[in-house]
Amino acid sequence: MSILCGKDILRTDTLSDEELDLILRTAARFESVLQCGGRLNHMEGLILATLFFEPSTRTRLSFETAMLRLGGQVITVADPKTSSAAKGESLADSVRTVEGYADVIVIRHPEKGSAQVAADAVAIPVINAGDGAGQHPTQ
Repeated sequence: MSILCGKDILRTDTLSDEELDLILRTAARFESVLQCGGRLNHMEGLILATLFFEPSTRTRLSFETAMLRLGGQVITVADPKTSSAAKGESLADSVRTVEGYADVIVIRHPEKGSAQVAADAVAIPVINAGDGAGQHPTQ
């Protein structure tokens, strides 16, 4: 089992050198397989939820494309006006609902610390795709 299995990725300063090395080595291995026309199925049967409460085409599409290239599937909220947040639902309640549909959540939100709020509310891994003036560890 990977040292990152089930782990939230919320801040760069919480990743060990070993974890960072694993991420980079794995990405390089996947890239070489894909460049040679190979297919990957590491995420087959798994669903990624991308919750973008703030616009970001490149970041959202990079996560969605990565999941699809790894054999997984994607559900998304790309416009906060179409989510229950528009009706006043709390972020914690929103991610708890999404937890029932997905195996991992990627969140981008304008409020600093929002990724931690999401991670604290659910048992599935949360990846921070930007939380306002806070962190954006995958960039």
